Amino acid sequence: MSEHSIYYEQYTNILKNELVPAMGCTEPIAIAYCAAKARSICSCPCTKVIVEASGNIIKNVKSVTVPNTNGLKGIEAAAAVGIVAGDPEKKLEVISSVSDAQKEELKSFLKSTPIEVRYLRSQIPLDIIITLETADGSNSVRIAGSHDHIIWMKHDDQLIYEDLNQEEEAPVIDTAFMSVEGIVDYAVHCDLESVKPTLNRQIEYNMSIAKYGLEHNYGANIGKVLMARKDSSLLNKIKAYAAAGSDARMSGCELPVIINSGSGNQGMTASIPVIVWANEKQSDKDTLYRALLVSNLITIHLKQGIGKLSAYCGVVSAGVGAACGICFLQGGDLHAIAHTLVNAIAMISGTVCDGAKASCAAKIASAVEAGLLGYEMYLNGQQFKDGEGIVTKGVENTIRNISLLAKQGMQQTDKEIIEIMTGCC
Repeated sequence: MSEHSIYYEQYTNILKNELVPAMGCTEPIAIAYCAAKARSICSCPCTKVIVEASGNIIKNVKSVTVPNTNGLKGIEAAAAVGIVAGDPEKKLEVISSVSDAQKEELKSFLKSTPIEVRYLRSQIPLDIIITLETADGSNSVRIAGSHDHIIWMKHDDQLIYEDLNQEEEAPVIDTAFMSVEGIVDYAVHCDLESVKPTLNRQIEYNMSIAKYGLEHNYGANIGKVLMARKDSSLLNKIKAYAAAGSDARMSGCELPVIINSGSGNQGMTASIPVIVWANEKQSDKDTLYRALLVSNLITIHLKQGIGKLSAYCGVVSAGVGAACGICFLQGGDLHAIAHTLVNAIAMISGTVCDGAKASCAAKIASAVEAGLLGYEMYLNGQQFKDGEGIVTKGVENTIRNISLLAKQGMQQTDKEIIEIMTGCC
């Protein structure tokens, strides 16, 4: 291996840390997990629930269906099912096992227990505090920075648990060393035995929900709409499968997915197109594994400078990652992957996130198509050049520009979107 081999173990750890299972959209699931954790420290039933949430959490929970609630949407439903039926030991699969009796109990809880939602003015986009009031006092839990990162737990005002890194939004594993060159080097030389369990689970989970989405009616059925076209191209198929997974997930499908950068939509977008492409082209399994390393790590690399939640649509990064993975499947080297990335990211970096909902599936289809167009441009000797908009010389410099655009430049955009959607800013 090259000089990048010193980061070999870090890349493996990043994959294992990021590619984890979650059932349901991760923002309502984070609320359910926070609520379940708060309930776990209560000595008696709660009489009132207070949910404080940052604008991005409110935005992403407002319109998405919470699994295992018989079709309920919103913050109140997410908190309530976490309290009534959540298993905090399962973290982002906290409500994966909800019985029929618990679903009935959920109805009664929502009718009998006041749930107050407050806008939390926080500098951290992903920030949740849930307080359960009981006859024995109040119990509070705060999650911030990432969807399962508990930073403190309190009984009344007394700390019973505290993470000393509570104000950090940084990932648990340092990712500052990541580069496109290092990612490709890792993908080429990686001992696949160390990552096969992680990648096999991603293939199994994410393809299962994609197929399920095509077989059933969910959301706006974007996947089915695409498959109904008189278009038998592989491009149309990979768009349809990726979109169908989101159709199902945004509308409460109870199948788990493997997430990427805290997002199921990003996890599906980064993986499903690569898997479908490899199957259609009859690529060998090891080449598929290595292509998934490229797609997943490129997605993570692009997302690190942006943050978990922002006004910048996360599936843009994942669509670009998928295109880079497909480029690798087709024999593309570092030069080809870097040009694919820059071409693709230049096209769709203005796509905004206006919350988790049915239209996410359509954005996924658009992101995948833009990614593949970026690859086709490279194949035809075309590229967007230094000085054209946000594109600058060097793939890492362009990635830094995207980070600045998304994290700093779009802050006001984010506030306007949240105001339009919720009136809470």
